[in-house]
Amino acid sequence: MEKEFLKERKLEAIDKAIARLSPLESCCTLCPRNCRVDRTSGHVGICQTGNLARVSVGLLHYGEEPALSGRGTAAGTRGSGTIFFTGCNLKCLFCQNYQLSWLNEGEIKTDEQLAQLMLWLQAQGALNINLVSPTHVVLPILRALRIAYSQGLSLPLVWNSNGYESLEVVEQLRGIVDIYLPDLKYVSSELSKKYSAAPDYFERARLALQEMYCQQPDLILDDQEIARAGLIIRHLVLPGQTDDSIRVLEWIANNLSTSVGLSLMSQYHPCFKAPTELRREITAEEYRQVMNRALELGFEHLFLQPEPFEEDEHLVPDFRRKNPFRWK
Repeated sequence: MEKEFLKERKLEAIDKAIARLSPLESCCTLCPRNCRVDRTSGHVGICQTGNLARVSVGLLHYGEEPALSGRGTAAGTRGSGTIFFTGCNLKCLFCQNYQLSWLNEGEIKTDEQLAQLMLWLQAQGALNINLVSPTHVVLPILRALRIAYSQGLSLPLVWNSNGYESLEVVEQLRGIVDIYLPDLKYVSSELSKKYSAAPDYFERARLALQEMYCQQPDLILDDQEIARAGLIIRHLVLPGQTDDSIRVLEWIANNLSTSVGLSLMSQYHPCFKAPTELRREITAEEYRQVMNRALELGFEHLFLQPEPFEEDEHLVPDFRRKNPFRWK
């Protein structure tokens, strides 16, 4: 009875979100880029996406944070039901998923096909439905969720985004998204302009994250240490940019809470169009500087990575492989 009530609540929230956001698609202002193209007619802006989602792969992913993937917990063999969308509204020069974000390599899915992929992942034992780079395909996702929930989807929904979000869109996700998993890449507008062509990144991201925190302030774990609801913020430490990384952590601690999940990522690897100063791995000392500041600030749910990854580490994916990840 409770599950049926929750399903009806989600369906109601999805219907409201679709009604509110659909008019924005014909002169697209669904993200801060405000390209104003008519995506309903197949025109594309920076994200290179029309009115249907393009998907690279959907799989059980064991490389996410343990609270999402089950790695190292009693649920470890199940994995996160992860759907990698192609296209991106941010397009960082150093993106390790550049085959998706820049080259747009994937297959167009109808709303029905996307819904069936979600249901298939649930049938495979996934712990959640993890939507990677969902910002620019929010409407296809919502339409697919409408179908999937009607046909029995019941897993927590993870919104795994780059943080460059429209506040108006995030507000409409209230009651739909269970776990927010945004990046907070930069505080410096100089860095965000140089590496992501988005000088307003932090101003947009901070508003989005504040709204996410209002919706899901507490990281709620079940008896197997698996996340059921909450906010986990990811930050990728970049070579030579530890000062900005520390500013990111201090902003989270001072403006949100040290009780949110914080995932400090050491997996930076120079890819694609990375400029000269980013053409190296981060050092163990750079990662430790940022990690130590996180510990000083008192983050309660801190997810750490090795210091740092080796070049062939399994979390650097190749989406041209049948399995993009080389599991150890």
